[in-house]
Amino acid sequence: MSIVVTDQMQRTVTLPAPAKRIVSLVPSQTELLFTLGAGESVVGLTRFCTEPPDKVAGIAKVGGTKKFDFDAIAALKPDLIIGNKEENYPEGIAQLEQDYPVWMSDITTLDESLEMVRGIGEIIGHPEQAEVFVREVSNNFNDLLPEQFSKVNVAYLIWQKPFMAAGGNTFINDVLERGGMHNVLASQPRYPEVTLEQLATCGAEYILLSSEPFPFREKHIEQFKAELPDQKFLLVDAMPFSWYGSQLLHTADYLRQLRTQF
Repeated sequence: MSIVVTDQMQRTVTLPAPAKRIVSLVPSQTELLFTLGAGESVVGLTRFCTEPPDKVAGIAKVGGTKKFDFDAIAALKPDLIIGNKEENYPEGIAQLEQDYPVWMSDITTLDESLEMVRGIGEIIGHPEQAEVFVREVSNNFNDLLPEQFSKVNVAYLIWQKPFMAAGGNTFINDVLERGGMHNVLASQPRYPEVTLEQLATCGAEYILLSSEPFPFREKHIEQFKAELPDQKFLLVDAMPFSWYGSQLLHTADYLRQLRTQF
């Protein structure tokens, strides 16, 4: 029985049967496939797909998220490719669409991430597992109750040279708000460049330094302190803020723990 679904970019994707040879082009969605019980169907992934480490180590690599190895993908004969609007590049996706069914996610909020889970669960033939996942994540966030806290003003840095931050209309921004934090750069474009002068005057009580895509470490706090001695900095794990698949099972707990550090 064929499967016809609409992905998060409002494209119709048709498969003759649930996918059995999947190439995933998105790290967080790769991890999700294993969580939903479809790990044995994953035949290809990007070099950035590192979770779960014991399961992905031996799977064929098909390049990066922004540069695909089309020959490697062809050799795997996939019956489904899973990508993401932001993490992958449109020219590469367009080329893949000529030969394979491609299901695309487009995520800027927690609700959209849960829609993604349901959509992937349907197209891989694991809708029940997806629904269990969605219920657990929803319950975890419902128990978080960020309204019990006064909002903490934060800025969330993702890069240096140039400094870049998470702005509005991003998944990171939505997670911050759900954790009782107000992103002072929410009115800015999605990933604005910022200067030290802007960070000094943006009104952030804390500047959060993310572990990826740029790997901020303690040494970077020391460097920032030399320029902004009156500002408070905090290292944060990027996965709860930007991995919108299996990591969601732990995000609410991480946000709760993070609040104790303010």
